[in-house]
Amino acid sequence: MRLLLASIALMAAPASAETVAVTADRMVDVLAGRTVERPVVLITDGRISAVGQQGQLTIPEGAKRIDLAGKTILPGLIDMHVHLDSNPRYSGYTGLQFTDQFWTVQGVGNARAMLDAGFTTVRNVGSDNYSDVAYKQAIEEGLMVGPRIIPAAHALSATGGHCDQTYLPPSYNAKGKAVGDGEQELRQRVREQRKYGAEVIKVCATGGVFSRNTEPGQQQLSESELRAIADEAHQWGLKVAAHAHGAAGIKAAIRAGIDTIEHVSLVDAEGIRLAKEHGTWFDMDIFNTEYTQAEGAKNGVLEDNLRKDREVAQIQRDNFRAAHKAGVKMIFGTDAGVMPHATAAGQFRVMTEYGMSPLEAIQAATRNAAEALGREKDVGAIAVGRYGDIIAVDGDPLANVRELESIDVVIKGGEVVKQ
Repeated sequence: MRLLLASIALMAAPASAETVAVTADRMVDVLAGRTVERPVVLITDGRISAVGQQGQLTIPEGAKRIDLAGKTILPGLIDMHVHLDSNPRYSGYTGLQFTDQFWTVQGVGNARAMLDAGFTTVRNVGSDNYSDVAYKQAIEEGLMVGPRIIPAAHALSATGGHCDQTYLPPSYNAKGKAVGDGEQELRQRVREQRKYGAEVIKVCATGGVFSRNTEPGQQQLSESELRAIADEAHQWGLKVAAHAHGAAGIKAAIRAGIDTIEHVSLVDAEGIRLAKEHGTWFDMDIFNTEYTQAEGAKNGVLEDNLRKDREVAQIQRDNFRAAHKAGVKMIFGTDAGVMPHATAAGQFRVMTEYGMSPLEAIQAATRNAAEALGREKDVGAIAVGRYGDIIAVDGDPLANVRELESIDVVIKGGEVVKQ
């Protein structure tokens, strides 16, 4: 009987936890807003179990050691606006030369590129064929290498809106898979996207730069429709991101209770005031226009789209400065896929050129992004309980934020995935 009980106890006992000890010269503590000298971070079964300083925190016997001597460590970065199944090399009509699943397949390389660039978490705000859900599943099953993904699946849109199919003639009867008109149809689209794996809802509230027959400033869904989307998503425990360039659409989305506003190019003073009042996050992609204007025509971007990009680019950057100065809550999002995914960290430079300190820009891509996702217990800081997602650079990113454009080491869940 004693042997039987002992066998049962042995079978029920959990496997011994694997502990990884990461040491470095410096650590950026994004929660406290300071640098910690000679840090040691313990990661047990993928999550951070202790954070301290060398000589003060004991490293358990048998722990696997990752010594990053001479380097500065930071939390894994978060890009809140990416499109993994997009490739800027094929724009306008040039993408029609490929089969439909080409776009899903090439996302494998884009996911790896973002991870190598230091982004251990991304929010994919809109994909075709539920590809972002597939990437998330493949990564979690160990069949693909990439960041943690928060998928939105198909973006919601009005008929003829920015997130509808706008490039093909009527004979193709092409229509976006999450198009809806009226509150009830749009509530149904929310439920459909959640049903098939969306963890955030994306909606296009205004026209956009890279669609046809839409202008960025044009509101395309009414405030009541946007409110129905937000209410339905929140009922299911999902947050909502609204593509909104135009001032009227931005304000309608804020009043409707949408959580993050994407692009925010033409926001006015009232929109900035409303964002502060409602605690709405602004997610402004102020970097990618450099690539679009330099390479877009060669890649097939139509002149009308290049025209729209030129018209909003500087206004968006000036409004980024104004919103930050006013104290609006800001997160980091690049619209990677409009420019190459591997270059996403280039946005840190532009954020500091338009008013942020290096620390504020880093916090936008770590602490703030985690809060906007509602995942402060998982990502966004080197802190006990969060995933062991850590990046390392040679220099001091608080003195030169461009250090983040060249990541030396990426650790995801305590495992080195780039060295």
